[in-house]
Amino acid sequence: MSPEQDLTPSQGANSDKALFPPVDPFKVGIQGCCPRCGNGKLFNGLLSLKPRCAACDLDYAFADAGDGPAVFVILIVGFIVIGLVLWLQVNYSPPIWVHILLFGPLTIILSLLSLRWCKGILIALQYRNNASEGRIHRD
Repeated sequence: MSPEQDLTPSQGANSDKALFPPVDPFKVGIQGCCPRCGNGKLFNGLLSLKPRCAACDLDYAFADAGDGPAVFVILIVGFIVIGLVLWLQVNYSPPIWVHILLFGPLTIILSLLSLRWCKGILIALQYRNNASEGRIHRD
């Protein structure tokens, strides 16, 4: 079996016959690397996926993170930013423009970084656990 074999969209990590050592999904997800080999890049730009891995030729057609990363980012970043806004308001009572200048850019930066990391982690976990849409098996 050669490492050049790739997965079709209906296959996953468990049916992958390529010989690659397992990689940590959290490490490769945060780094934006291929979930199979850990070397190739997963993203083409900020959030769009490449069609396949340049290092091991894994087809990324199986990858569908859906709305999961956005939900996690909204909850986590919202908790952090609103906590900081409340702390600043209670302790220092600054005018509203200070909140806008501080927390507008902070929210955008944290959201974009976190969205990329969450999307990478969820795709790596999807590959590792052979996750896919549910199918009804009829006899």
